[in-house]
Amino acid sequence: MPIRQLLAALLFFVLLPLKVQAEGDIIRIGVLSHRGYDATLSNWSPTADYLTENIAKYRFRIVPLDFDEVEDAVRTGQVDFLLVNPGIYVNMEVKYRVSRIATLRNRLGGVAYNIFGGVIFARRDKTGLNTLEDLKGAHFIAVDRTSLGGFQMAWRELKAASMDPYRDFSSLSFGGTHDHVVLSVLKGEADAGTVRTDILERMAAAGTIRMQDVRIINRQKTPNFPFAHSTRLYPEWPFSKVAHTSNALAQQVAVALLNMPVDHEAALKGNYAGWTIPLDYQQVHELFKELHLPPYEDLGKFTLADAIQQYWHWLLLSAAFLLFMVFMTLWVMRLNAELKRANIRLERQYELILNSVADGIYGVDLNGNSTFVNRAMERITGWTEKDLIGKNQHLILHHTKADGTRHSGDECPVYQTFRDNIPRFVADDVFWCKDGSHIPVEYSSTPIKDENGHTVGSVVVFRDITARKRAEEEARQHQKELAHVARLSTMGEMASGMAHELNQPLTAINTNARACIRMIESGKDMQDACADVMERIATQADRAGEIIRQLRAFVRKEEPDRKRVDLNELVRDIAVLIEPEARREHVQIALQLKKTPIHVTAQRIQIEQVILNLARNAIEAMTEVPSYRRHLTIQSSTHDEGFASVTVIDTGSGLNDTVRDTLFNPFVTTKTQGMGLGLSISQGIIEAHGGALHADNRKGGGAVFSFSLPQAEAAIANDTKQQKRTTI
Repeated sequence: MPIRQLLAALLFFVLLPLKVQAEGDIIRIGVLSHRGYDATLSNWSPTADYLTENIAKYRFRIVPLDFDEVEDAVRTGQVDFLLVNPGIYVNMEVKYRVSRIATLRNRLGGVAYNIFGGVIFARRDKTGLNTLEDLKGAHFIAVDRTSLGGFQMAWRELKAASMDPYRDFSSLSFGGTHDHVVLSVLKGEADAGTVRTDILERMAAAGTIRMQDVRIINRQKTPNFPFAHSTRLYPEWPFSKVAHTSNALAQQVAVALLNMPVDHEAALKGNYAGWTIPLDYQQVHELFKELHLPPYEDLGKFTLADAIQQYWHWLLLSAAFLLFMVFMTLWVMRLNAELKRANIRLERQYELILNSVADGIYGVDLNGNSTFVNRAMERITGWTEKDLIGKNQHLILHHTKADGTRHSGDECPVYQTFRDNIPRFVADDVFWCKDGSHIPVEYSSTPIKDENGHTVGSVVVFRDITARKRAEEEARQHQKELAHVARLSTMGEMASGMAHELNQPLTAINTNARACIRMIESGKDMQDACADVMERIATQADRAGEIIRQLRAFVRKEEPDRKRVDLNELVRDIAVLIEPEARREHVQIALQLKKTPIHVTAQRIQIEQVILNLARNAIEAMTEVPSYRRHLTIQSSTHDEGFASVTVIDTGSGLNDTVRDTLFNPFVTTKTQGMGLGLSISQGIIEAHGGALHADNRKGGGAVFSFSLPQAEAAIANDTKQQKRTTI
């Protein structure tokens, strides 16, 4: 020991009792200042205050220590407790009988961890540095030679990769603190560096760096460990007592630390989650033994002769075991050859089965790239195996929706399948072919799992539904034609009533016109009388014209597109058409319509046809009841769910149970000369518009037919505003 250090130690032990007496039992906790003096005081002073509050007669103080100050502080008794990395602790344990009383629990968010490791990193734009072998000849920076997480853990991994940091780097430097190492690498002052785990994440959370600027080298994956790391994991920092500290005080400190709540202010400011019982640090001892670091720097220095003399029986057993292993290796090689041949046969069978399926099949990995395709896939889309395998399938096959808008990868069901591990079936989508055209498809996307049950991608099975879509379109056209025929048939049934209804205004026009002629021929001044007659002629002409207009509108071909229409207006138009028939059958019509317009998006003629079918059925259903009881009511309303409805109510004899079950089936009718298509066509029209058609009996006699349709978006908004205004 140097004379200066010896004198300092003697002076310390002479003055220590006086200092304690003057300051009142001050207990000093030496803390490794691996991120700087100020950061150490800021993080750990609340912990010292916590111990002061929980242990009477003592005041605890934090003493920040650099890496090269720890041993002197322990040797000379400058500290009573020690909080350092496990590497320094192991040395202090062997040299100065330091003993651990608790182990730190690190914190990330609300989760606690009591293990840590080292992370080796470079700037992301530093090309060519991806593996440990790539670091040969690089300028490497670490925290300190005695820093476990900041150098020694990385050294062990480098040695496992046959690298010596003191020989294979072009330059090896030490920054003193973790933050300095990180900033040196990101500023380009060093090619790569190493720090303990959680440093990068904490600096990123503080806004000092950005994680996207960092590339992790030799990245490891450990379940339930949240930090990026490149090394094996070791127990967290131990809280230990030095040899001169009493066991009674150490016991009080240990109890206080173990009882610290996870959310205590001291834990939150120190960014940790309390303490646990002292862990086993044998892994750290093994690291030092492997690297021949103190206190194991002389470990293993003995000759081959010593080894043979001491372990001859083990060598003999090893030789026998080696012969056995040679035999087993030859046997396993033969089995592997047989397995390889069997695997080739299975792969051929798998390929034959895959290519015999008529549906297109392809696989997708977790990056969205195609892994395999079958021949049906190539035949349907025109893309070859060479075009697809290893390429992003979404960008090739699925980039655009049917309406031409861009299909985002985040919305792609194929990606979502291997992200949430839920199979999906899509009934209508489009895939793009190699020639630039697209085809309608239906497909299923199912997760692919490995032997451990982990999802590694998805498999897509799709089918070209062009023929089915064409058949559906033909069916829709056929339904339109059938509906048109039904309207013509309805008009034929109403022809006699229409003729009578048109006869009345035409007769009135003829009579009034002749009367006007006679008044003019009389030569008298009857201008006012002629004007009144002409007014009556115009009124009757308007009446006849309105009937003809409604008739022509009803029997014309349907428009191809749906438009925004007012349900109330449709009901009023149909009321004009059915009025002659209702009058002939002595039926009184009452319209109970909502005062404000009810807008829906629909094909006008189709909805008019539904209303007319229901109204005429209601009129015919009341022919067997007395005329004074024949009342037809048509109502319109809206609902909170965004639907509008039209209800047709009659006072007839109602629906019997036999008819009700088959009411909407084609060719089912209760009329003697009916075709049985009216209600079936009406139900198809309403369901095609996203609505529903219902029938039920009315209390007190009669039937109620009601259909609902989704309101147009603007109509829903206006209706909501009106309801709020009414509530207010």
